[in-house]
Amino acid sequence: MSPIRMSQIETSVRIVMEFNDAFNRHDVQEMMQLASDDTVFENTHPSPDGTTFSGKPAVTQFWSDFFRDSPNAHIEIEEIFGMGNRCVMRWKYTWGDGHVRGVDVFKLKDGLIAEKLSYVKG
Repeated sequence: MSPIRMSQIETSVRIVMEFNDAFNRHDVQEMMQLASDDTVFENTHPSPDGTTFSGKPAVTQFWSDFFRDSPNAHIEIEEIFGMGNRCVMRWKYTWGDGHVRGVDVFKLKDGLIAEKLSYVKG
């Protein structure tokens, strides 16, 4: 694998990890600095298909509302790997006394998160 290709993989994983760190601090501003203007977030709720939020303003509003309603939200990365402009993160999401496990599939564009598709067990 060429050094350029390896660098792209490392960059994708690093950006997603930075996004998750900001999530755990409930820092919406920093999360959105890591997202493209046309970013798309597909939430896990409601079942079975979730809700899609498109564009930075809509995604920003979602996260602001989410952290207001979920003050104990925390995601522990259980596994993460990248390939080119894609990154997959297996996680455990906790809030208060509950938790669920799931997977996020990220797509990056120009060093920013362009898409975050979330899937949950259960």
